[in-house]
Amino acid sequence: MRRPWWRRLSADETGMVTVEAAFALAAIAAFLLVAVEVVAGVAVAIRCTDAAREVARLAAAGDASARSVGAQLAPSGARIDIADDGDRIVVTVSAGLPLLPVGSVSGSSVAAKEPTAADVPVDVAEDVVAEEE
Repeated sequence: MRRPWWRRLSADETGMVTVEAAFALAAIAAFLLVAVEVVAGVAVAIRCTDAAREVARLAAAGDASARSVGAQLAPSGARIDIADDGDRIVVTVSAGLPLLPVGSVSGSSVAAKEPTAADVPVDVAEDVVAEEE
């Protein structure tokens, strides 16, 4: 007696290698995508840290072009936050990951403000002028 078609179909294993190969290739592709995203994320984090360092250095010196220089160094679409914390400048540069929109990376830097002529007391400035004469 012949078995019903649904029992024959469930016992048939032809094509299983093809299905297993398809699953394996999909898993390899997903792994490679994640690996490339991690490497690209590290590169973006390094660029954010470099941009934050440069912006903090320029902002601490009172340079008005600090943000525009940071925009040139930072990855495209990065957000630059500059905070004046009394006697120091805190800069954070954030950017999204390049391949997958699943998160963001950031880099921060802190620089001490450089003194300006307005910060020097008047009596100290007079002593410097007197010593030069």
